[in-house]
Amino acid sequence: MSENPDQGADVDADPDVDTEIDADAEADIGTANTMQARSSESRIKLWAVLKAERLLITGLLALVFFLSFVVIGELFVPNFESTLRTDEMINYMFSTMISAIITGTTLVVTISQLVISQENGPLGEQRERMSNTMDFREYTEEMIGSPSPADPSAFLRETVSLTERRAKLLRASIADNDDEQLKAEVDEYTESLIGNAEEVRDQLEGASFGSFGVLNAALNYNYGIKIFHLERIANDHADSLTDENMGHLDDLKSSLSMFGPAREHVKTLYFEWALIDLSQLILYVSVPALLVSGTMLGFYSGLSFPNTTFGINDSILIVGAAFTVTLLPFFLLISYILRVATVAKRTLAIGPLILRESAR
Repeated sequence: MSENPDQGADVDADPDVDTEIDADAEADIGTANTMQARSSESRIKLWAVLKAERLLITGLLALVFFLSFVVIGELFVPNFESTLRTDEMINYMFSTMISAIITGTTLVVTISQLVISQENGPLGEQRERMSNTMDFREYTEEMIGSPSPADPSAFLRETVSLTERRAKLLRASIADNDDEQLKAEVDEYTESLIGNAEEVRDQLEGASFGSFGVLNAALNYNYGIKIFHLERIANDHADSLTDENMGHLDDLKSSLSMFGPAREHVKTLYFEWALIDLSQLILYVSVPALLVSGTMLGFYSGLSFPNTTFGINDSILIVGAAFTVTLLPFFLLISYILRVATVAKRTLAIGPLILRESAR
């Protein structure tokens, strides 16, 4: 069988393809300074799943559920009030919730034990963890020229500041280069990096670990795409770059690469912190939820609520409120897992791997 010689041709042999690739590579060197600006998702969604306080989201979920329960029962279900007054319906609703609360609480305690078990281990493992931590801190001290801060927000702030300083050194070293395209790309690249670094550093200022502020600021610094563009500039302009230029490129790449494991470490600590908080809060709200369920099972059938409030029968309001209280552990679980899962999805890859379509 004869082979078509064109089938093995390199795509680089086509000048039109070259032009298109170069144009795409040079586009969007500068990226937005916040995760929200880089995302195609709505501001309200990002606020709800990431930025808002988890207890506030829990309260909003409970409020929406209660109002929906009341509206559906009052407007869309005939004889709903009389159905709620039967012992069968109350027994079915709240006996089921008692089982669900006990099962869910047990499951959450198990998750908490798994998180805590990550911190337990024999002496050898603990010594290795300590050794790795100190090695990274010593490496950081060499790069920033001062002792590594102990506070997570201050540590990330120093790391970001280091990338900003090295970006300025790179821009200054390229200023005398004869390659105008190289200078234009480096100017755009460093301007974007410095602007992003300044905004993230301001967000980290005063942020305390335990709140989402530290991790949120770290997520706003898109170091991965910065490493990619830096590698592309070094590859595309290898003939124009001097040894001094390459040294500054490598220094900046090293500082950006250091931010990756630092952010992942802070993210891991935050996940453990958040899951332990979730376990404690669910244990706290499970007691009143069980109390309300038991009260409805034991006493509701003997009570009479002939009155209305705002035109709505009191039976619907009382059962709706009690049922909402029994669901508080579940609403807490939703609010916390939404944030943890969203952050985990956005940080699946470490380094210059872009998984989201909107960022490519």
